[in-house]
Amino acid sequence: MALTDTEIRKAKPEEATAYRISDGGGLYLQVSPAGGKLWRWKYRFDGKEKVMAFGSYPDVLLSLARERHLEARKTLATGTDPMAERKAEKAAAENSFQSIGLAWWQHWQNGMNQRHALQVKRRMEADIFPQIGARPIAAIEARNWWQWSRRLKSAERGTLPSAR
Repeated sequence: MALTDTEIRKAKPEEATAYRISDGGGLYLQVSPAGGKLWRWKYRFDGKEKVMAFGSYPDVLLSLARERHLEARKTLATGTDPMAERKAEKAAAENSFQSIGLAWWQHWQNGMNQRHALQVKRRMEADIFPQIGARPIAAIEARNWWQWSRRLKSAERGTLPSAR
């Protein structure tokens, strides 16, 4: 039988151990002795049992947990481990041009004039990140950079701000 929001709200922590309330298809709500309610999905991939987290209740409501569960099941049905895919997406986001550019800026701004540092950051956010910010840093090549800068020169500003 599927869970209801009322059942979830009424679930109280037990003193000794955590317990689970099943929603079906391997999705369950784990209630800890401290009172935390966490969405989990128990599944098997390559013969190994795995548990994937979907967030905590009430931050992740029942409908959102079911939606995330359905997406993960679809990924598993294609033969891909959903947790490995999630880790790959996270690693790609951490290695994006934007994240590395912001990390560089954090380091570079120390000792700089604050006004100049903020101006450089605004230029990066306005001109560079919308174009190539989401790309993995390893995928950016010099010829692509040149083509991108030529398009920026012919944009509505007419020239690169630094070329003035």
